[in-house]
Amino acid sequence: MGKGRLEAQTDGVIAIIITIMVLNLDLPKTADFAGLAAIAPTLFIYALSFLNVGIFWNNHHHMLHVTKRIDGHVLWKNLFLLFWLSLVPFVIRWIASAGVAALPVASYGFVLTMAAIGYSAVERRLVIYRENAALAESLGRDWKGWSSLAAYIAAMPLAFLSPWISLALYLAVAILWLVPDKRIERRLARSEESH
Repeated sequence: MGKGRLEAQTDGVIAIIITIMVLNLDLPKTADFAGLAAIAPTLFIYALSFLNVGIFWNNHHHMLHVTKRIDGHVLWKNLFLLFWLSLVPFVIRWIASAGVAALPVASYGFVLTMAAIGYSAVERRLVIYRENAALAESLGRDWKGWSSLAAYIAAMPLAFLSPWISLALYLAVAILWLVPDKRIERRLARSEESH
């Protein structure tokens, strides 16, 4: 089965998610720095969410770049991933409405956790095929994926101690992924050199 439609669907859904996120941003109530400062937490959550959705998209793109074969299981697992990513605008809106409070911030972590599980499920399904050996080799032990998932899980209960601790963990995970992950590029470069 070809991967083109899966890539197109994922790109389209993520574009819509990002559009909804920005359309849900509240405008400052006043035309001064005080008005802007009043919505600063919401802008921070938006920027963090834009970054997180972008990280999922970027990694998904790289993963599919080296993928040669998909199946119906991959399609369903990808829909699971997209479902959870589609809830990001909802939790951003909840945080904007309720403030940086324990339950909305923990829910943000839950959505990120489930999206990470969905991403991992797509990845794990793809590596079972011999045609996708380059992906399996590139992933290795996937310490970044597993440590990200652990941080998301830890951040959920920590939100009830301090929502800001959880937000710091979510930001730390995003920063971890901002460091370029060259596993797939290195594998592709080795493959091109051997041909």
